[in-house]
Amino acid sequence: MHAIEELAQFVAHLPAGSLQGPARDSCALLVFDLMSATVAGVGSDLAIAARGCAKSLYGEGVADVWLSGGSLSVAGAAMANSAAASALDIDDGHRGAAGHPGAGVIPAVMAVAQALGSSDEDIFDAIAVGYEVGLRTATARPIARIDTYATGRWVNYGVAAAAARLLRLDAKQTAHALAIAGAEGPIGFPSGSSKYQGSTVKEQIPAAVVVGLTAAYRAREGATGPIDLLDSEDNYRREVLTGGLGEHWWLQDSYIKPYACCRYMHAAIDAILAMRRPGAPIKSLRIETFARGLKLVNERAPTTLEGAQYSYYFSCALAAVHGAAALQPVDPRVLTDAEVLALAARVELAAHDDFAQSFPQRTPCRVVMDQGHGPETMTVEFPLGDVANPMSQDQVAQKFINLARGNLATAQRDQMVAALQGLTTRGFMPLFESWRAAC
Repeated sequence: MHAIEELAQFVAHLPAGSLQGPARDSCALLVFDLMSATVAGVGSDLAIAARGCAKSLYGEGVADVWLSGGSLSVAGAAMANSAAASALDIDDGHRGAAGHPGAGVIPAVMAVAQALGSSDEDIFDAIAVGYEVGLRTATARPIARIDTYATGRWVNYGVAAAAARLLRLDAKQTAHALAIAGAEGPIGFPSGSSKYQGSTVKEQIPAAVVVGLTAAYRAREGATGPIDLLDSEDNYRREVLTGGLGEHWWLQDSYIKPYACCRYMHAAIDAILAMRRPGAPIKSLRIETFARGLKLVNERAPTTLEGAQYSYYFSCALAAVHGAAALQPVDPRVLTDAEVLALAARVELAAHDDFAQSFPQRTPCRVVMDQGHGPETMTVEFPLGDVANPMSQDQVAQKFINLARGNLATAQRDQMVAALQGLTTRGFMPLFESWRAAC
């Protein structure tokens, strides 16, 4: 049996209502967290452009465009919502995949579910299989073969799996949906081929969402794809792709991000926040990290939010000067903050042998900071939000509140929080109603 067929059997034959207990709670928390990322990113230039494009290109329909009013086609709404969710780089991720499943899978599931009138159980199951297939596909890649860690290279598989589940495709159709999604997914520019890592292309998630959805709908109509696409052991390790299917839900291994910047630097920011003494002069700031971190563009004076998201220098200086609130989310006005820029210009960044084998499974950092009383050192192995250092529902709720500040009225914010906190008991309809009321 081909690897894609084995994944498809799992997706198609999973008993309804399989996501229960802690896995169901994890799924609800990931939806809560993604909505917090969306409430922050919905007003970004990236999200605004995506909504305009989606309306012109894909047309109106029955799927909600979150927090913005109106509705679009399944592909249009899913694409626009994924753009808003991923705009500020504060959406969930997974260490093995080294990317962001939620911003692709969850918007796709919600759009298809609204079009079909899917049940709450169907929505939970679809999100779970979407994460499962996407994360396994990404993590199965041998590190030496990976030329870019952009999420768009693999989340299309997860989107296709989730949509196939909601469309109730059989195993054969599901296999072809996965194969089409994989064959036609975004190419994505390889790491190092462009200095414009801070452009709004970013992770190519919206494009992958459209590909994954199209694949599932085309497979329903009889289209076929190359079902041996994942069979090469040189490109995908079979034991990771299909080993232990059904034994443990991979969505439970996702991390949540407290800061609107690349996950690579979160451990450094945690250390800085723990060490900083507001008002104290920062004589020096050195960050020691894993070698992959130095492959980011790392602009000292970025001119865009996207550029700031991929800069140790700027994001760490911002945390040191203004604290955690400045990263929840990042206000474009800080791009010209003289104090932040002056510190960013002096930050030292180096790869350290202590962390040479850590990535992608871990993203540790060491910070050496002198605030006028000599150098102080702190190492953070697992940044806040990691599976080994998780954020609670209360912390995610506070993240939502912080990110909603200035974007939602208090009553609208509270309605959304209540809906998100009640997902496992009251289902998704209160959430649908809350994001319409928040427009």
